[in-house]
Amino acid sequence: MALRNIAFFSEDTDYTLKEKAKIREWINLAIQGEGFKRISDLNFIFCSDEYLLDINKQYLNHDTYTDIVTFDSSEEEEVIAGDVFISIDRIRDNSSKFKVSERDELHRVIIHGVMHLCGYHDKNKADKEEMTAKENEYLSKREF
Repeated sequence: MALRNIAFFSEDTDYTLKEKAKIREWINLAIQGEGFKRISDLNFIFCSDEYLLDINKQYLNHDTYTDIVTFDSSEEEEVIAGDVFISIDRIRDNSSKFKVSERDELHRVIIHGVMHLCGYHDKNKADKEEMTAKENEYLSKREF
């Protein structure tokens, strides 16, 4: 898969992702592990709470803060394409709340967005358990 098709951006935050090449490889491993053939365009946009709240209101009619919003734009069944918006403010708050490092919380949220694009959901208890199991599976496969 073309790792160059995985891009990282910042909007309304000065956050800069570290270890981009390793994270691209890890994301690719997860996508292949889920049986997808290729990545078309996969964008991760790191942003502020307010930026993501605006997206949540505008596109999902949710007036709540969240750590992630994922938009799937794939047009072929075995191809991954989409935009994953991640609030760095929520990552920082949640890492403190859950007593994990910001890096680990960010990686969990990144892979959570990838799993959404792979077809997993988290609206009910059973789906959340399956999503968490998938997150844990791929987090354990990080080699960095």
